Amino acid sequence: MDPQSIPEVRRWTQETGGDTDYLDYLSQRAGLGDWAALSRVLMPEFVEVAGCVLWDRVYAPDNFRTWHEHLKGDATAIEATLNQLRLWLYIDIPEDQESERGALALAEDIAASWRRSLREAFPDRAFEVSATETEDGPVVSFVTMR
Repeated sequence: MDPQSIPEVRRWTQETGGDTDYLDYLSQRAGLGDWAALSRVLMPEFVEVAGCVLWDRVYAPDNFRTWHEHLKGDATAIEATLNQLRLWLYIDIPEDQESERGALALAEDIAASWRRSLREAFPDRAFEVSATETEDGPVVSFVTMR
């Protein structure tokens, strides 16, 4: 994904002039906490529970038990239900085609990073990781290939 394809980044770099780029944009807008939080999105932690691999951000024991019971222990269905990053919940995506394309490209980059993280954490397993466009916005998700 080219960060310059995002109107906000492109405007900033044009307004500042010179040789500024996406890294300069981040250095002016994001602090250490922002960088660390983004790093965790791109390189998540995972937990394994009852045969399911879950993004640690979505795992809560009571919620897991509820879904485990509701989905009758179907590990793939449980993973598909819980392992979702709905970008539109966390990012204000302007309603124009360029921004929406940029958001989907970001979701695809996050999915690629999740594939690498899952492969590193579980080298003996295969995963289907996807970035999909929904009516509300992009969603990154994964399930174990069984």
